[in-house]
Amino acid sequence: MAADARSGAAALPVRQGERRWTEAELAEVRDELSSEAAELRVEIDKAESGIADRLRDAIADAGDDQADAGAKTFEREQELAVTHNARELLEQSERALARINEGTYGTCESCGEPIGKARLQAFPRATLCVACKQREERR
Repeated sequence: MAADARSGAAALPVRQGERRWTEAELAEVRDELSSEAAELRVEIDKAESGIADRLRDAIADAGDDQADAGAKTFEREQELAVTHNARELLEQSERALARINEGTYGTCESCGEPIGKARLQAFPRATLCVACKQREERR
């Protein structure tokens, strides 16, 4: 954790009416994000290995009929999509961990207001307050 005083749990922003973060609560969020990141790295490694195997199989199975070739292409595309999603989640988790370390965790990246402790406990990767997230989704 950064030595900066801003990085203490009590210094993190909260919405009006919410209690300040405790070190234990922040540690719980940090642990959850770290464990999710580790699981995602394993998932990505497995998926990338599977994709590489399927690409090798595609070359070996060049004589397959159209239905088999289509099914294998579909499976490859599914694995690519899952891997892409896992990479995005990993990036979000790492970004949240960096924001905790920088002392900026809990501040909306759009309006600068507090995201809300309850929202972050439910979705620790959140970077926008509810109002800004709703505005983004309407676009």
